[in-house]
Amino acid sequence: LLFVLGTVSCTLFLAVNGLYSSSDDVIELTPTNFNKEVIQSESLWLVEFYAPWCGHCQRLTPEWKKAATALKGVVKVGAVDADKHQSLGGQYGVRGFPTIKIFGANKNKAEDYQGGRTSDAIVDAALSALRSLVKDRLGGRSGGYSSGKQSRESGGGDKKDVIELTDDSFDKNVINSDDVWMVEFYAPWCGHCKNLEPEWAAAATEVKEQTKGKVKLAAVDATVNQMLAGRYGIRGFPTIKIFQKGEEPVDYDGGRTRSDIIARALDLFSDNAPPPELLEVINEDVLKSTCDAHQLCIISVLPHILDTGASGRNSYLDVMLKMAEKYKKKMWGWLWTEAGAQSDLESSLGIGGFGYPAMAAVNARKMKFALLKGSFSEQGINEFLRELSVGRGSTAPVGGGAFPKIHSVEPWDGKDGELPVEDDIDLSDVDLDDWDKDEL
Repeated sequence: LLFVLGTVSCTLFLAVNGLYSSSDDVIELTPTNFNKEVIQSESLWLVEFYAPWCGHCQRLTPEWKKAATALKGVVKVGAVDADKHQSLGGQYGVRGFPTIKIFGANKNKAEDYQGGRTSDAIVDAALSALRSLVKDRLGGRSGGYSSGKQSRESGGGDKKDVIELTDDSFDKNVINSDDVWMVEFYAPWCGHCKNLEPEWAAAATEVKEQTKGKVKLAAVDATVNQMLAGRYGIRGFPTIKIFQKGEEPVDYDGGRTRSDIIARALDLFSDNAPPPELLEVINEDVLKSTCDAHQLCIISVLPHILDTGASGRNSYLDVMLKMAEKYKKKMWGWLWTEAGAQSDLESSLGIGGFGYPAMAAVNARKMKFALLKGSFSEQGINEFLRELSVGRGSTAPVGGGAFPKIHSVEPWDGKDGELPVEDDIDLSDVDLDDWDKDEL
């Protein structure tokens, strides 16, 4: 049900303060309080995931506040600044803003709200969802873990994505694995372990999906597997350790809620993920697929090969690759083209035939771009991207409101350029006219 309302989505650029305050009836939700307020609540919740800079979110704000006031004491209405708390937005598959989700009887399966953006429409949907919840309770259907709590007796499927490890299986699974492992050492009699269990199980499923299995959550019964407990100095329960290839294990000392665990797992995943590809714009598909798939695409226009040679060009590409690595958690797309190869694209981005190398950051959904004003160096580009990442920097609309025609060109072969060969002209057989003879 992680459906994205793509037709009314916003993305990066304008920085605004948070849209809600403590004086509103909208409850501000964060990774710290989300589990307690929403997941473990018996109430029905409507939750808006927003970004302060998003125009659609700003327009929704007064309607959301009005709905919250009308529903006070009946249905809980909350809001998450998903730009600030990206881990929480990512946990619920938020890709555009605003995204509204309904947390009903089964808090582990939020439903997408797809109705209108007026307070009337929001209230109607809330009451309809509330009616369904009450009728389910009347019919004896709880709809899942309505309190957000799961137990060992409620069907073994809860822990299906937590990998149970033993003294015998630990080394071959974890040590030298290319994946990242988060391992909980527990004791069956430990109350804190029992409280952690449903959070760990829910996080394991979400992390498996979002990292495509590259970060794994596991559990070791330390009372049975005493060799492992001794090797890693386990003195209290639960103890969570992080294992990465070639590194000593480190203690996880973060929060014990599902959202805390997922946030750390996603950080570990992005730290270990390869940097994004740096692609040459050789046709329209490369540009559109990269810019449509990412919140921002960073496009560089490098000088002509005859002006830099292969070594000069490679030095520019190296700078871009270093920046792509540095900002890989942002999940941006990275492109480059040679000066003059895509002159229409240059013009639409205000580059237009001079000042190479140049760089533009393009938001393809809003068709807006920001231009690098500083030097094309690690320091200059870093300052430019850092400003963008916090929503600052001046922007302009892409010329024509859409990407222009992209020409198909041969990819760079990695070599120095060659001047075009000119035909030698033999003038020995050319008769000079009389005027020329007189001049001579």
